[in-house]
Amino acid sequence: MKIIHTIKELREWRKTAGRVAFVPTMGNLHEGHLALVREARKRADHVVVSIFVNRLQFGQGEDFDKYPRTLQQDADKLKNEGVAVVFAPDEKELYPNVEQRYNVEPPHLQNELCGKFRPGHFRGVATVVCKLFNIVEPDAACFGKKDYQQLAIIKGLVEDLNINVEIVPVDTGRASDGLALSSRNQYLNEQERAEAPRLYRELCTIAEAVRNGNLAYAELENAAIQHLTDAGWSVDYVEVRHAGSLEVAHAGDKNLVVLAAARLGSTRLIDNIEMHL
Repeated sequence: MKIIHTIKELREWRKTAGRVAFVPTMGNLHEGHLALVREARKRADHVVVSIFVNRLQFGQGEDFDKYPRTLQQDADKLKNEGVAVVFAPDEKELYPNVEQRYNVEPPHLQNELCGKFRPGHFRGVATVVCKLFNIVEPDAACFGKKDYQQLAIIKGLVEDLNINVEIVPVDTGRASDGLALSSRNQYLNEQERAEAPRLYRELCTIAEAVRNGNLAYAELENAAIQHLTDAGWSVDYVEVRHAGSLEVAHAGDKNLVVLAAARLGSTRLIDNIEMHL
């Protein structure tokens, strides 16, 4: 396995690499990331994993400086998974100008759901993913469904900018108690970790109700928000949306997703469940 730090070296390697599948990450890898890598291995001759903590997608006061950087441990895990290349550029390599002058601006969806609470986040995501696609030139790229809004924005990015890459959604990895795997779970203390699966349980309750014919989405959302608030959470949103467009759901929609984001202590957790009626 190669660890490559420069765009020039990565592009030289890419010239003779054949079919490549790509997994972009910010590092601090867990089992959810490795599931993406395993899916990528099924789809190509070689797998490239990028590790880059992208400043552009962090808002003011967010955890950019304390986000865990664990390159050596990550590389060891990826070597065991048969990854061909770890692309680990520094900021100067990926952002050669002091300020990124050209950004990829997603549509109105970037200001809804998580975007409402993290202004500029999805602009940063779309910009770095576009840059990485230009550098790696993958045939396929794997993204987890846990970041459902991010996945929708990247699908739109690829379609609108005619980027020749297949986007492969991968189901959310979960702990045995249902908590969605996330690098930020390590910020939870013991008591918070025991409480954290409540978010998934509330989404399961909504999903079951909808599948059983309850289309009173606002009532279901408000009940979940109240249950979480009563248990000490600070809720950003719980919403039922159309699974394809992420537009507000209407009666008669057959493909739905319920999404949520909430803080437990200082840790912001997100999750979702798809519902096919």
